[in-house]
Amino acid sequence: MTEEILKNINNWGKKPFDKKTIQELNILKKNDSELNDSFYKNLEFGTGGMRGIMGVGTNRINKYTIGKNTQGISNFINNQQNISKKVVIAFDCRKNSNTLAKVVADVFSANGIKVYLFSSLRPTPELSYAVRKLNCTCGIVLTASHNPPKYNGYKVYWSDGGQIVPPIDKKLISEIEKIQFEEVKFNANNSLIEIIEQGFDNEFINLCLTTGLNKEIISRKENKIVFTALHGTSSVIMPRLLKKAGYLNAKFEKSQMSPDGNFSTVKSPNPEEIESMDLALKLANLENAEMVIGTDPDADRLGVAVRDLDDNLVLINGNQLMIVVFDYLLKLKSNNEELNKDYFIASTIVSTPIIKKIAQNYNVDCKLSLTGFKWIAKMIEDFPNQKFIAGGEESYGLMIGDEVRDKDAITASLLAYEMMSFYKQNNTSVFHQLIKLYIKYGFYKEKLISIVKEGQKGQKEINDIIEHFRKTPLDFIGESKVKYVCDYQKSIKKNILTQKTETIELPKSNVIEFESIDGYKLILRPSGTEPKIKMYISVNSKIQTISEFKEVNLMLDAKLNEIVSKINL
Repeated sequence: MTEEILKNINNWGKKPFDKKTIQELNILKKNDSELNDSFYKNLEFGTGGMRGIMGVGTNRINKYTIGKNTQGISNFINNQQNISKKVVIAFDCRKNSNTLAKVVADVFSANGIKVYLFSSLRPTPELSYAVRKLNCTCGIVLTASHNPPKYNGYKVYWSDGGQIVPPIDKKLISEIEKIQFEEVKFNANNSLIEIIEQGFDNEFINLCLTTGLNKEIISRKENKIVFTALHGTSSVIMPRLLKKAGYLNAKFEKSQMSPDGNFSTVKSPNPEEIESMDLALKLANLENAEMVIGTDPDADRLGVAVRDLDDNLVLINGNQLMIVVFDYLLKLKSNNEELNKDYFIASTIVSTPIIKKIAQNYNVDCKLSLTGFKWIAKMIEDFPNQKFIAGGEESYGLMIGDEVRDKDAITASLLAYEMMSFYKQNNTSVFHQLIKLYIKYGFYKEKLISIVKEGQKGQKEINDIIEHFRKTPLDFIGESKVKYVCDYQKSIKKNILTQKTETIELPKSNVIEFESIDGYKLILRPSGTEPKIKMYISVNSKIQTISEFKEVNLMLDAKLNEIVSKINL
């Protein structure tokens, strides 16, 4: 261990750290590897704020690291002129989320800042909505999204309702880095803390209904649908929302509708993984349901299962969900008004290329950002003369309209059920519509490979892998020759065939992208919220009829698997 690490460990063994922390530190000292990992660095802000394992140390989520962040943000707010000195705080179902939320509220209030604190767990999109509704400068939600139970996190939202972006993020980090732990004010001014009760939920539910309901649907009560909260925060809202929307035949996987920080019924509370939906799918088959939806613990992403060509329930991926939802929304909107470039949809560089083609078809603008909904939310502020319709990315996230400025699985769930009802009413299905879009635009299929590399050693390995591909670019993706190499760290897009370069007009990021002459793509980047390296692969083929779907689907799967085996991360 370095001298700096040893110094940090020694400091945590005395005041201002409390007796419980010191006792936990003494136990931790018996495990050198764990001790080193707990103190070798400070937790950093990534694409989703600060997220990490709960425990003692500078590289852990605990009262002191959370308190230090909050003190830094408090100092920044108090040093600003003409901004609201108000914040709103929410938390999810995780262990310690409620107590950590109270710590955050205490520190803000101790610094003379008005605090709105939700009385119990609430979905992240409701927090985003509350920031603007309550005229707050800042919002905090205690959550680690779909990470394993040992994790927690601290998402920071700014006055626009979106997660922090430049230049605010760097300014906040600068203030936080100035703070010493003994400077954190933990003694609450309770007169400045106002508890938000369930009445606020009604406003959020009404917003979801306004945004998600389709007036063309004649009846919903006969439609068979299943929902699971995967032990998370959507359990507070979705039963009331679906009943109010008219889905009187909705069924809920009861074992997963109770908040549980251990996520007892699933290996991982991540709706991207089919295993997390097993219980809901079994219920759906018993009930002969037409659609199944599950949301992650903080209800910002959703997994959707629909009936395929053989009437089996299958989980569609984030790209497929985005394709059918965007087309559905634009179809409805184009029936009522003339669309043009005054409107825009948004996605990210790692998401399906079909989004651009859908935008062209409906004559609306399409904007792409780096990974993360904070960049999509920023577009709403950056382009005030254009009307935002929807945003999405491959990671099972959607943002519908501009009232919520982050992934919103609550509104998106209602919208998905409405989409299913609309197509059923018109004697078709979501899956058939998906294939029709492949016939129209090309069958693009994507695969995501995520490899966990934990700790200090893992972080170095991730950086080394990306640097290797930066220095030694791919010549082929599968059998398709590479045409473009995009280095987002250097903001350069290079045409390998002509040697011409152009500037990438996006913030710098440690991302490498390869695109072939056939439109195949391979992208490598480190996760911003987890100790993972991520590889995104996209391949495509023409398809002319619905009857060809199965054959072409298998062919694309084989192509993706071949590429993965050749890269061998």
